[in-house]
Amino acid sequence: MISKKLSLLLALAALLGSARAADEVPLKLELPRPLFVGTPRPVQLANLEKPRNGRRPDLMVPAGTVNLSKDKTVTSSDSLPVVGELSLITDGDKTGADGSYVELGPGVQWVQIDLGAPAKLAAIVVWHFHSQARVYHAVVAQVSDDPEFKKGVRTLFNNDDTNSAGLGAGTDPAYIETFEGRLIEAHGATARYVRFYSTGNTSDELNHYVEVEVHGQLVK
Repeated sequence: MISKKLSLLLALAALLGSARAADEVPLKLELPRPLFVGTPRPVQLANLEKPRNGRRPDLMVPAGTVNLSKDKTVTSSDSLPVVGELSLITDGDKTGADGSYVELGPGVQWVQIDLGAPAKLAAIVVWHFHSQARVYHAVVAQVSDDPEFKKGVRTLFNNDDTNSAGLGAGTDPAYIETFEGRLIEAHGATARYVRFYSTGNTSDELNHYVEVEVHGQLVK
């Protein structure tokens, strides 16, 4: 009797798993063309991730997931960027060429996207300056329903292993910028605001953003 019940439970679990899998699709991203060629300048960092062979594996996301951040309002700790306008971060241009990126001042800087309404998030993709093989320091991605990020803050990515940004030491790897951007899983977090931090890079002390995409579905 116990064996039959167990078999039924296993069969039901398999059906539920199949149903969930059927409701998921690969996240489709339109990637820019690679900009740098040749051998990159060596980067030596304690927490630098190892190079990956081949294309990035697909991330499965719920069916109906869309880019919620397109043309949404962007604010920043640096209200007067050195180069570019904050609106470039959500304009859809990921090329990384001149005129497509924002340059913020040195030190700890952040940019924040207002999605306009709470949303269930599946993934976030951020493109820093990727025409050169460089690493941005203390990259942190957080979400919240509080525009001041003083309460209800959830950290989705943190490679600030020395806590230079004062947000807590992170264990995620540092990474070399490429045309693929950095894909960050959001694990269904619900939030209206998305904020990114960085603290300069391995080429200079400035902070750059080419594009940010926030993929998910508005909360009904």
